[in-house]
Amino acid sequence: MTKQTWTAAVAALLFVALAAVIAMAPVPFVSWTPGATYDLLGEVNEAPAIEITGADTYPATGELRMVTVAVTSPDSSLTLPEALFSYWLPAREVLPREAVYRPGIGTEAIEENETQLMDDSQGAAVVAALRAAGVAVRELPMVETVSAAGPSAGKLMPGDLITAVDSTKVLTKADVRAAIDKHKVGDAVKFDLIRERVDTTETVTTRSQAEDPSVPVVGIGLGTGYTYAPQITFGINTDIGGSSAGLPFSLAIYQKLTADDLLDGRVVAATGTIDASGHIGAIGAVQEKIAAASRDGATVFLLPRDNCVDVTEAHDGIRLVPVETLGDALAGLADLDDPARAADVPECP
Repeated sequence: MTKQTWTAAVAALLFVALAAVIAMAPVPFVSWTPGATYDLLGEVNEAPAIEITGADTYPATGELRMVTVAVTSPDSSLTLPEALFSYWLPAREVLPREAVYRPGIGTEAIEENETQLMDDSQGAAVVAALRAAGVAVRELPMVETVSAAGPSAGKLMPGDLITAVDSTKVLTKADVRAAIDKHKVGDAVKFDLIRERVDTTETVTTRSQAEDPSVPVVGIGLGTGYTYAPQITFGINTDIGGSSAGLPFSLAIYQKLTADDLLDGRVVAATGTIDASGHIGAIGAVQEKIAAASRDGATVFLLPRDNCVDVTEAHDGIRLVPVETLGDALAGLADLDDPARAADVPECP
């Protein structure tokens, strides 16, 4: 073998080895692909997706599907071929890693945040649905955070609903703050609470505020919570996180609590964040969620109006209905049942 041949052979081997290293090296991207869908009026893992007790419920026809996206997990990486494969395939998207996962945040913290977003989404969805169904919902100040080193540690808990302070009824966060401010540092403050649907009382001794020693504090952060008669539990896998299932959760709860047959035998999918007032917010990965819904037989897909601009390709066989509120979604489904009004239901262009 000549010197030139040896040189060419070694160069070829080095090229192949270098190409293999490059192909296997992680790249700073993640992929979004169509994920699983779940019928919220049916069962998930042999248990009801949503179960309601303490109120009359009604049967429904059809399926109401929550859609998900399969995303590269925070503790995994894409190789260059995988990123290119995802980029070129339809109904998939490749995004910079930092656009999905905040730099410097660990896997455990990311997963905890996603779980909290799901929990918050379910709570807001319940309240919005109950209000739409005409079920009484009582709004109360709620303990949102408790300082680990503060005077309320071990006494008050996140999620506690405050009904009275020093035996005086409170209705708002401002009422609670005003009642605490009436005290001096070192005074005992009595809180009447609803904790996990049980009435209880706790007494907390105030301490001085770090910035102003004359100001009494109890070491809690306040939010707004709700109490209502029905008990609603979710059977969705806890591995599914995020807030984009708020709209389908609300629709499913409303459907179960009312005699209205929203679906009329159809397979309907939905996505969108929701707040306690029923306002629907935009979400990500719209194209992938539409593809998942279409794949699993949906003929109607409800999505936030603000996401219409993200629909960049035609989707045959599935009607994309933009909504801004839970009321819009309910009205749209009702109008689709009426041939005289169905044509007037808005669609994403």
